[in-house]
Amino acid sequence: MTGGFQTSVNVVPAVAVAGDFASANQYFNYDAGPGGLVAGAAGVYIGRFAWTSAPVDGDGTYAVVNSFGSGSIAGFVPRLQQGLITAFLADASMLVPPGYQMGLMIGGDFWVKNDGSAQALPGMKAYANFADGKATFAATGSTSSATATSWSISAQTSTITGSVSGNILTVTAVSGTYGVAIGALLTGGTITNSYVLSQITPLLAGEAAGGIGRYYVSVPEQSAATYIGLSFGLLTLTTVSVGTFVVGALLTGATAGVTAGTTITQLLTGTGASGSTAIVNLTQTSASGSQGNLSGTTNVETKFVCMSSGLAGELVKISSQPLG
Repeated sequence: MTGGFQTSVNVVPAVAVAGDFASANQYFNYDAGPGGLVAGAAGVYIGRFAWTSAPVDGDGTYAVVNSFGSGSIAGFVPRLQQGLITAFLADASMLVPPGYQMGLMIGGDFWVKNDGSAQALPGMKAYANFADGKATFAATGSTSSATATSWSISAQTSTITGSVSGNILTVTAVSGTYGVAIGALLTGGTITNSYVLSQITPLLAGEAAGGIGRYYVSVPEQSAATYIGLSFGLLTLTTVSVGTFVVGALLTGATAGVTAGTTITQLLTGTGASGSTAIVNLTQTSASGSQGNLSGTTNVETKFVCMSSGLAGELVKISSQPLG
């Protein structure tokens, strides 16, 4: 369709739409509590994988869903007629608008678009892209990655004045070049193993991105009011030879010089290609001169298995229950 008018008619209806259930078998819902789940600030795309994040619901479970994230997925977004056309004369929409109630499936049989460049074959595992939740297919243990041949990570710190109540950090003053870095470890006082997850939006009067404002932290049920330290790493990607580094990427070096569990939590400049800078969650000092090339995973293997063949751009069946 163009301009809001239908221009063609298919003789045979499409077998499915991305996000449709592929069978009448049992399916399993994400175990959300009161107030969850709702779409995040960027909305959530139907027919893709998704992640959950703060704030937490009444049961202490993450209540917000995003089509981007890091680590294991929270589930798959099914097509339950929750996408809305919000643009005037738009043709269609697969987007659940920000703040709208929605559901996630952690098991079952579904149709999904093969957004990879290779053909999906039965038995392959489905992989979720950290940047957008799109699905690609490959053999188990075949995550995709970007590579940097010239790079460095430098240890960074910031100091803030603020307070933590529950899972919300309220910042009233900031000192440091990079402000309140997303992914930074909070140190000092009674705070224990808690990281900055995201800034609460929309911003209120007097608040600024990365500065004075309110932030979600990873460990709820805390209370602190003092000067609080932030520790994190600054990644400089001088030369990227393969792909682009994305938020959520798990970093590994050629040797043991990159701390295990180091993850990109925020892009500062650029798009993850050569010349970009980013925040990583673990403070450290490392560089290509001593560690060789840097790799960053761009997707994660899911438990879902391909159940039908499909070329790039085609729909395929996935199931959380492989045969055998």
